Amino acid sequence: MDIKEIRRDFPLFQNYPNVAYLDNAATTQRPERVLLAEKRFYEEANANPLRGLYELSQKATDIYEDAREVVRAFIGARSTEEIVFTRNSTESLNLLAYSYGSLLQEGDEIAISVLEHHSNLIPWQQLAKKKRLKLQWIEIDENGRITEDAFRRALSEKTKLVSMTLISNVLGTRNDVKKFARIAHEVGAVFVCDGAQGVPHVPVDVNDLGVDFLAFSGHKMLGPMGIGVLYGRKELLDRMPPFLYGGEMIEYVGKEEATWAELPHKFEAGTVNGAGAAGLAAAIQYYENIGFEKIVKREEELGELTFRTLSEIPHVTILGAKDAASHHGIFSFMVEGVHPHDIAEILSADDVCVRAGHHCAQVLMKELKVNSTARVSIAFYNTEEEIIRLGESIRSLRRRMGYAE
Repeated sequence: MDIKEIRRDFPLFQNYPNVAYLDNAATTQRPERVLLAEKRFYEEANANPLRGLYELSQKATDIYEDAREVVRAFIGARSTEEIVFTRNSTESLNLLAYSYGSLLQEGDEIAISVLEHHSNLIPWQQLAKKKRLKLQWIEIDENGRITEDAFRRALSEKTKLVSMTLISNVLGTRNDVKKFARIAHEVGAVFVCDGAQGVPHVPVDVNDLGVDFLAFSGHKMLGPMGIGVLYGRKELLDRMPPFLYGGEMIEYVGKEEATWAELPHKFEAGTVNGAGAAGLAAAIQYYENIGFEKIVKREEELGELTFRTLSEIPHVTILGAKDAASHHGIFSFMVEGVHPHDIAEILSADDVCVRAGHHCAQVLMKELKVNSTARVSIAFYNTEEEIIRLGESIRSLRRRMGYAE
């Protein structure tokens, strides 16, 4: 893999050649082919998809539905009927909480882990309050992992739904979703997987994993902001009421009643994001052109270097597992005596971009007994030189804050 050649595909790196962008868990950069895919949609197919019978609208529809097929193949879904386009993972999970959640009854239980991003916590929390359901928390061990025993303790015959991240956006922990989905099915629960951090970095086949639903976002995997995906097993999507009402999601409307369009359009009310879908398809094709195995290997190598670099710096503590491989390119860390916001601010002065805060995971922060952390998150297009610069900046932090060492 020629990293210099790959980086030339990303306009932002040409515009900001001195910036080390290490906040990829928040959003990734976009290759030029993704930007061009959106541009071409508006220049060559700018009509409302799915609505017009004229040629331009048919072209827009073809681009939109071709993108759906690209997504289907990428995650191994059986049918494009199982691929719903949304704005992002957050909307996908809210759709599930509203729509599948309407099928749950008072007294039912939902199991979620303390690792979850707020997007996969608050929708279930609020649903539980509204419908008098019970949230059961799946706890983690000292390395940020969920054991089988801990998972089983959170389940009962009342568990109707389990929702869990594939990879933690704070610790990089990868959950054994395949095993946990099988156990959830043993008690009759459906399994929801938040794939926002997982789908861009590890191979995902929904049938192999055995999940019932999977949510992920385009902007975390080289694609545009404003396009996301909800995968759902067809038989479950068929049972669910629409999330939004309006144009395009209907089959028939009368004064007193309406019937809904077939899947997946039942869940895609209003004018769709045709350009965003085109951009997402281009992003997936970019991954595939490089080779996903090569990308995974590259990120593993960079992860090893990042973990080693941080581990060798005095006064630095990496949260979570004690080995690089378990972090999947995400490293939350603390520097003794330096607030995470100061870490991010000083690194920014060195043109090194990292995240600081609670990372939309305040329940996990409480479990870790911290209020916030600094976070480095890598992608395959990062360079060894950027990791070295990161280390040099972190080594200087305490001195620049006035400490003797």
